[in-house]
Amino acid sequence: MSVSRDTRGRTFFGHPRGLANLFGVEMWERFSFYGMQGILTIYLYYAASEGGLGLSEATATSIVGAYGGLVYLSTIAGAWAADRLLGSERVLFYSAVLIMFGHVALALLPGFAGVGVGLCAVALGSGGLKANATSLVGSLYDRDDPRRDAGFSLFYLGVNLGALAGPLLTGLAQKELGFHYGFGLAAIGMAAGLIQYTVGRKNFAPEESAAPNPLPASKRLLAAVVAVAAITAVVVLVLTEVITLANLANVTIIVIVIAAVAYFAVILSSERITATERRRVWSFVPMFLASFVFFSLFQQQFTVVAIYVDQRLDRSLFGWQMPVAWANSINPVFIILLAGVFAALWTKLGTRQPSTPIKFALGTTLMGLAFLMFLPMAGGRGNTTPLLALVGILLVFSIAELLLSPVGLSLSTKLAPKAFHTQMVALNFLSIALGTATAGSLASFYSVDNEATYFAIIGGTAVAFGVLITVASPFIRRLMSGVH
Repeated sequence: MSVSRDTRGRTFFGHPRGLANLFGVEMWERFSFYGMQGILTIYLYYAASEGGLGLSEATATSIVGAYGGLVYLSTIAGAWAADRLLGSERVLFYSAVLIMFGHVALALLPGFAGVGVGLCAVALGSGGLKANATSLVGSLYDRDDPRRDAGFSLFYLGVNLGALAGPLLTGLAQKELGFHYGFGLAAIGMAAGLIQYTVGRKNFAPEESAAPNPLPASKRLLAAVVAVAAITAVVVLVLTEVITLANLANVTIIVIVIAAVAYFAVILSSERITATERRRVWSFVPMFLASFVFFSLFQQQFTVVAIYVDQRLDRSLFGWQMPVAWANSINPVFIILLAGVFAALWTKLGTRQPSTPIKFALGTTLMGLAFLMFLPMAGGRGNTTPLLALVGILLVFSIAELLLSPVGLSLSTKLAPKAFHTQMVALNFLSIALGTATAGSLASFYSVDNEATYFAIIGGTAVAFGVLITVASPFIRRLMSGVH
């Protein structure tokens, strides 16, 4: 019996009590994640005299894109560990511990040692936490519970409360005290989340701590050998300079594409899913592609937009210069203000709300339009773009995000075959991984000298894809077989 169907009577804004604990741990994890990421790009390309590592902008954005892609790629490992080894609840807990260790490494280890150890630990831990937190939220509701999308929107509110506070505080710490103080503050935030989650673990049903599809003991050695072989292969490729800092994002893209194709093939060919479940998985393919296109643009907040804020935005506030990282808190402000509105809207509309494919199409189209909104400022020099203009653009980012991102989380749980529940969530995160790594790769084509061309091509492509999904939506809905 799931937590949402018990009779204890305690709720969280009308939702299962377990949502409160997941809301809290995700809030603190996002505080640390976005707090660190808000200062990561400039840490990598600022000169040593400014406390940075002195890399080129292209290399810095490649690292950030690859790191972001690895975060979402590692949801595969987290989902697999939950489904086959430990269960979602325990994987989430151990992932939170790993994230905290990664932020501590960034704060205390100097130079590239801190970046390497810290980013790998945070990426692997964040992947495990994200996949399983989302899966646990889905487990709180019946498949046809009308509160489901609203519950994911509230969960998304927790994400953005953390995303708001993180860059504000770490950005201020970085500006006033130095980069490592900013990273240290992120570590403290994750420690708070870990403590809060530990206290509330009792809110989950016992079955969430058990693997739904346990790996036979006879296959565990093989799984361990595969894991060691994969790690060894990566080390060898790095040492032989096949993988370099400059091509890291492109390599990550290739790995994610292979993983996504393989994952779809494994699920679709499985004898453990029904014909209806197979059609639903097929319906997720165009949604996967729309999500990829969306996040290829949206995640440029941490690559192209970060550079734009540093080099093109007028950050003067009453004679004081705003930290670069503070721009990353604009989007969460809008999400906090609008998440409840969207949750209430979907609840009020009920079965009359737009179909999921149409929500995805609207989100992708608006994301493209947001990039086209940079065009009136293109061609300028220096920090001349008004802050209000960026605020307006990020408002459109936020509306697009609410139309697609929390809906995508919900959709992956609704379309998931029973035998691949958490791993279907991982597929959704793979679309984000692909988009995030692509955001790092695309950033290498951006410069203040080609702004107009860059924003026009990127924005126009997303708008065109949104129109394509709109046209294909009736066919996609048929494949969804009754799921809305």
